[in-house]
Amino acid sequence: MTALDATTRPGSLGSRREEGVPAPASRRRPRSLTHRPATGVLLVAPALALVAFFALAPLVLALFISFTNWPLIGEYRFVGLDNYLQAVQDPGMWKALRYTLLYTGIVTGPILLLGYGLAVLVRSNRRGATVLRTIFFLPYVIGLTTLSYMLVLEAQPDSGVLNRILAGLGLTDGSTAWLLDGVLGTIVLSALVIWAVPGLTMILLLSAMQGVPAEVYEAADIDGASWLRREWSITVPIIRPAIGMSLIISVIGSFLAFNQFFILTKGGPGTDTTTIVGFVYNRAFVELQLGSATAISLILVVFTALVTIAQFVLLRGSDE
Repeated sequence: MTALDATTRPGSLGSRREEGVPAPASRRRPRSLTHRPATGVLLVAPALALVAFFALAPLVLALFISFTNWPLIGEYRFVGLDNYLQAVQDPGMWKALRYTLLYTGIVTGPILLLGYGLAVLVRSNRRGATVLRTIFFLPYVIGLTTLSYMLVLEAQPDSGVLNRILAGLGLTDGSTAWLLDGVLGTIVLSALVIWAVPGLTMILLLSAMQGVPAEVYEAADIDGASWLRREWSITVPIIRPAIGMSLIISVIGSFLAFNQFFILTKGGPGTDTTTIVGFVYNRAFVELQLGSATAISLILVVFTALVTIAQFVLLRGSDE
C-alpha cells in the first residue's frame, strides 16, 4: 500500500485529520504551565496567606473577644451581645464620637483647599517648583507624632514660642495654657493637622493635574477664560477622582486620629478632647475592659466603612 492510499483510505490518520477529527490524546502538545489555573493560585498564595494571617485572623479573634468580658489579664466568659448593647447606651462613647465628627468637619475642608492651592502653586515647571514641593511635603514626612512632641514644648505657658509670638503681637499676655482647655486644645490640634497634612493632598492632586492636556488650557485661553474659570470648569472636573480619594483619605485619617491627641492633651481636660479611638484606648488599657473596647472598635469599623461607601456613592453620582 502506497503513502497516497494511506492518506485517502477511510479510517486512516490522514482522513481523520481532513475530516476534522482530533488527533489522539497521546499526540497532543502538553498545555503550557502559564495557562494552568493552578499557576495563578500559586502566584497569589503568598499574598493571600499574609492577608489571612495579618487581617482575617485578627478580625475573627476581635469578633470573638467582643462577645466576652475579656479582662486583658485573667479568665473570661461569654456575655453575648452585652458589650454592644452597653456601647450604644454609653454616653461617653457618643460624646467621643460627636467630638470626632466635629474635629473631622473642622480639618477636612481646610486640608483639601490648602492642598489644592499648594498643588496649583507647584504644578508648573518654573525654577524652584521642585524645592517648594519638598518644603510643602516635609511636614507630612516628619509625621504628626514628632510634630506633636515639638508642639508640647512650644505651647507651654510663659516659655513656649507660640505664646511669645502672640504676646509680641499683642494678642495674648503670653501665659495662655493652650493644652489645658478643651476649645483652645482643639484649636491647637486642628491648626497642627491643617499645617502638616496638606502635603499629602498636594501630591495626590498634583499627580492628577499633570495629566490634564495642555491643549485644553490653550483652548480656554483663546476663548478668554479667566484663571478661576479654567480651574472650576476644566481642572476640577478632570481631577475629581483624585479629589474624592483625597477626601476619603482625610476623613478616614480624622476618624482614626489618636497620636496627636494622646501626646498633646491626653483627651483632656476631662474628656473634652477625647476622640473615639482615644475612648477605645482608655476602655481597653486604662479600665482593662478589652471585650467592651473591641466591640466599640468593630462598631467604629462598620461606621467608617459606611461613611466611605457614602462618599463613593456621592462622588460617583456627581460624575454621572
